[in-house]
Amino acid sequence: MAKICIYGAGSIGCYVGGRLLAGGSDVTFIARERIGNQLREHGLTLSQFGERRWSVPRERIDVSSDCAAAAAADLVLVTVKSAATPTVAAELAGVLRAGTVVVSFQNGLGNADVLRAALPDQTVLEGMVPFNVVERGPGAYHQGSGGELQVRRAPGIQPFVDDFAKAGLPLQQHADMLPVQWAKLLLNLNNAVNALSNRPLKDELSQRAYRRCLGMAQTETLALLARAGIRPARLTPIPPAWMPRFLGLPDAWFARLARAMLTIDPLARSSMSDDLEARRATEVDWINGEVVKLADRLGLAAPVNARLCQLVHEAEHQEARASWTGDALLAELRAASQGPSTRSQRLPA
Repeated sequence: MAKICIYGAGSIGCYVGGRLLAGGSDVTFIARERIGNQLREHGLTLSQFGERRWSVPRERIDVSSDCAAAAAADLVLVTVKSAATPTVAAELAGVLRAGTVVVSFQNGLGNADVLRAALPDQTVLEGMVPFNVVERGPGAYHQGSGGELQVRRAPGIQPFVDDFAKAGLPLQQHADMLPVQWAKLLLNLNNAVNALSNRPLKDELSQRAYRRCLGMAQTETLALLARAGIRPARLTPIPPAWMPRFLGLPDAWFARLARAMLTIDPLARSSMSDDLEARRATEVDWINGEVVKLADRLGLAAPVNARLCQLVHEAEHQEARASWTGDALLAELRAASQGPSTRSQRLPA
């Protein structure tokens, strides 16, 4: 049986790894000590919107905080925050066998490149997790939205396709992942809006003013992608180019037409919102910040996404968490888009 290692057992890592384990795969988790202790004590309880449940007893959980636990793995799924990728790449370089397959199931665009540079003897593939996962308690993780795992097509991933299928997490394979990654990033631009709103995703997306904020960020990104010759993949029933106009529909029309988008756990929030609540650094530089970087490369501006980055960074350092209303945030972004600067402000290093 192939050995699978989850490197970075947070919400996504525990959920995907737990589903694989429940499906019969041989899975090892590498996690921070806090998560490791929870898994050893409570095992894993997994759920999916629609009331499906899976349970893995603690006796079946193999978890370590030592990167050496990845040495025997045939497949490593990297699910750490993007800022930790260089550290993880260096650690894996010291323990993995030649030929091991490594998949980056992370936000952002460049994580696989960072891993690939450090792991020349391994097969490194881009991946994408489309759904939201909520931590409901020690060892309890809930998939709050839909979608299927995406990965770059390569011979090395084929031996593991059955593992994901048995887990009920089939892999959708693509020859080119860049359009898929940009399509996911277009959706993830809502993470900053949701974090600043300090509301559950379903509540936030039900309000037109917040959706218009997301639409502004997406419109700016789509224009830059067109200039760069990148056509994002279609991951939803609505084509990416139509999404900003769709988001601007009145609430009653949107609710009627966007049932799939609103079929999420009523309490689910974006991971960025969870990070602000826990006073952790966010991944905004690897989401909205990717748009700012693209604009810089093109010699253009991305004032809406740059302002969202700034607002989230300001929120990271606030003593008391603020909650932006939709109207206030929309006015802020409109002011940014009409500002005198013709260049986007660069993000902090």
